[in-house]
Amino acid sequence: MKRVPEPELMDEPEQAEAYANADFEEPHSRIIEWFDAEFPGIRIKGSILDLGCGPGDVTFRFGRRFPEATITAVDGSAAMIGLANERRVRERAVADRIEFVKGLIPGAPIPRIPYDLIVSTSLLHHLHQPEVLWLTVAEYAASGTRIFVVDLFRPESRVQAQELVSRYAAGEPEVLQRDFYNSLLAAFAPEEIAAQLVSVGLSELSIKCVSDRHLIVFGEKR
Repeated sequence: MKRVPEPELMDEPEQAEAYANADFEEPHSRIIEWFDAEFPGIRIKGSILDLGCGPGDVTFRFGRRFPEATITAVDGSAAMIGLANERRVRERAVADRIEFVKGLIPGAPIPRIPYDLIVSTSLLHHLHQPEVLWLTVAEYAASGTRIFVVDLFRPESRVQAQELVSRYAAGEPEVLQRDFYNSLLAAFAPEEIAAQLVSVGLSELSIKCVSDRHLIVFGEKR
């Protein structure tokens, strides 16, 4: 099935609210499990960069996972950053170690410091030019920086896409079901991501399908 791009930003308040209030407990918990499986026993004491943080649920999970790390979390949507900062007030245990930054990549006001870990969740499929993510990763990573990207992969047909929506989002608001369907159509196939990594000089990263709809891209920058 040919890729069908979707809007790059979820900037409508209705979209952002629906996403922030959706039940992502199962997949977002598994993100940390997938990370630990590929980087067993890792301890991050320095800095983490989260690209495309949305309302911050995964950001806070990494903040709890690494209590000695500071996190800079970036998103281009003002609505998403607003919701993340609202939640930050309630997340007192990690709030002082997380900064949310509004900005589009490239060009977002990201501090230029050596990052020990760069993560991204569900950003890649939104991008009309996917190399933007990989070039930003390469720009802010030093040799030895761990990289961990989670995204959807494109199903083989629209029928399969609709089946996934019915399986995982049947109880969610219509706006979220629609966005999930559109995101599946906009997602990249593993072989397309492999070609993207080669084109920007990140071919050392590995790609693995970890569920019926998610893949991870992970490794250390050379």
